[in-house]
Amino acid sequence: MKIIKYIRYFIAIVGCFVGIVWNASGQEAVADTEGRRGERKDSLDAAVPGPGGNFLKKGAPVRTEVISSAGLHKMACRTLAESFGNSAGVTVGYSDAVTGACQIRLLGLSGVYTQMLDENRPVMRGLASPFGLSYFPGQWLESIQIAKGATSVINGVESMTGRINLDHRKPDDEKPLFLNASVMSDSKVDFNAASSLRIGNGWSTAILGHVSGNFKSSDYNRDGYMDDPEMLQFSLANRWLYMADSGVQVGFGFKALQDSRRGGQEGYDHEKYSLSNTLPWGTDIFNRSLNGYLKVGIPLAEDNSRNIDVVADYTLYDMDSWFGSTKYLGRQHSGFINVMYRYDINGSHKFTAGLGSAYDMLDEDFARTVLYPDPAFASVSKKGRTSLFNAGVFGEYTYHAGDKFTAIAGVRAEWYSMDGFKFSPRAAVKYSLGEQITIRLNGGRGLRYSMPLADNIGVLSTGKAFKGMFNDHILEDSWTYGGDVTYYLSFGASDNTYISFDYFHTGFGQQMVVDYEHEANVIDFYALDGRRSFTDNFQIDFNVEPVERFTVACTFRYTDARIELKDRGLVEKPMTGRYKGVLNLQYATGPGKWIFDFTASLNGPSRVYGFMERLADSDGNLLYKDGHTPVYPMLYARITRRLKGLDIYIGGENLTNFRQKDVIIGAARDRNGIVVPRQPSFDASAVWGPVMGIKFYAGVSFTLWKKH
Repeated sequence: MKIIKYIRYFIAIVGCFVGIVWNASGQEAVADTEGRRGERKDSLDAAVPGPGGNFLKKGAPVRTEVISSAGLHKMACRTLAESFGNSAGVTVGYSDAVTGACQIRLLGLSGVYTQMLDENRPVMRGLASPFGLSYFPGQWLESIQIAKGATSVINGVESMTGRINLDHRKPDDEKPLFLNASVMSDSKVDFNAASSLRIGNGWSTAILGHVSGNFKSSDYNRDGYMDDPEMLQFSLANRWLYMADSGVQVGFGFKALQDSRRGGQEGYDHEKYSLSNTLPWGTDIFNRSLNGYLKVGIPLAEDNSRNIDVVADYTLYDMDSWFGSTKYLGRQHSGFINVMYRYDINGSHKFTAGLGSAYDMLDEDFARTVLYPDPAFASVSKKGRTSLFNAGVFGEYTYHAGDKFTAIAGVRAEWYSMDGFKFSPRAAVKYSLGEQITIRLNGGRGLRYSMPLADNIGVLSTGKAFKGMFNDHILEDSWTYGGDVTYYLSFGASDNTYISFDYFHTGFGQQMVVDYEHEANVIDFYALDGRRSFTDNFQIDFNVEPVERFTVACTFRYTDARIELKDRGLVEKPMTGRYKGVLNLQYATGPGKWIFDFTASLNGPSRVYGFMERLADSDGNLLYKDGHTPVYPMLYARITRRLKGLDIYIGGENLTNFRQKDVIIGAARDRNGIVVPRQPSFDASAVWGPVMGIKFYAGVSFTLWKKH
């Protein structure tokens, strides 16, 4: 069996790795240059870093995994999407095989149900969601916090399955200059620059720059389609922080981005392409974004027990995209504002109340023509403006009984522009049994407006007809509850050895269903309307440092995801992996001169769409005999050499060279074996595994520290 072969492969590599560890020289512990100044109270809450830089936030009332700066250095981490490679809780995949758009899954559900925050400001909403994971360079980040389940009501209730908060390099960091450059074996290049400066009189600023590109296309599987799109991306951010002697803090900044990418067949030109000619099919996407924010904190008491916080954010996002003969042009204005009053009554009682609002104005120009016998569905379009608005009040009460017990109760009462008044309660409890056992429980309601095309951008990379509510924005409604038990063990070289088990359930009262299986060569969009849709997610984590400077992190996640479709009844959700296991090993020589990282993952099967069950390879063998994808492994490795202010690293991804077969699906092929896209059954969105094979990369980072 293939799975046995893969397990043996893992054991052999792990054995070699452990052999290197035990025979390596035992010198002083690695110096974590990223942590010299200590962790920030607002982002890490005085948590104790775990093995290898990833750890559970011990004092958090909601189960929160932190990927620290050291954890971000385990992978290539060119983008945010690549920062989750050693996490089983967050799964990253492609939305389709031609655009390079990435999507995450948390608790078995699409990333649109996970609220993305940039230092507690909502980001990646609406049109920005398909490509947003590619627009946060990994080298800009200090840490990532992944909170599962129903989190705080303060930033809204769009966090249905959880919340991911990004912690950027700070204006007051002690790093006047940081430079990073890397290159991949597939010709991708990536360059980042950052500078944090203290200007004086309480002012400091951070300037962040990024350039990346993929200038040479490749087609290793020889299906006539680029494995990865040609792309060029620029982004620039400037963040400011002012800290007055009175305690007033003001933060503001901007970010500008431009991204162009072209995928599919070589020679595609959207101005010339039509269903009546034989020119190459492809995708052409041009995105632009401008973001600005303001954060103000005003203390109302000398001991900072009472204060007022104001957070405002605005984003303009333009997306011009073409998929064969399909046109989707969109512009989105997004605004967010929170005004909060915080009162720490005493060491045990805290209260936060405020006003909050989110606004999205969408201008869409959508036109699609496909080869479908019914003219009513062969050509569909939408052109116009949609305003989605919600505003209301919120309150959150926190009770602390020392470090032993914490309880949080929150509620948000809001008016939604298309659905009226909604009431969203949430609660969390944390209880510690001594120093070794921590128990957490949390639950609550989640609400968000669906954006069918942006949320499911892969549907545009098909020849299928659209039916139903693809132009509608229904208010999706869910309840999520669960918790975790963490047991801290007293062995190993560190005091942060633990085993943790968590379970979460998400059930939908209303949801936008995107059904590939209702009718042949049709994608049907409809509301759940009383049908069932739910996921049960189980995960176990084990972290240990058995000997000094050698860390081991093991994670296993199992997901049972179900949805009730129109014709098929309650079925397993398609293209959702049942399980994933991750093993990460890291060894550092002293004093941090060499760092060796190895990550192995085993990805479980997922049910394929009904039309994929009949697919066969060139020899006539069915690709999905039991209607499920195969189990497959992924291996990553990285070696870092640390010098004074300089890191040099090399690494490899997908070292088993596993790739999904026939990632471009179609009813016909030409005499060269290339899938012909002008077919109703053409589909480039049915992606469940790696599109690219083995890749290698090399890079260098330079940090200039401020002299004291």
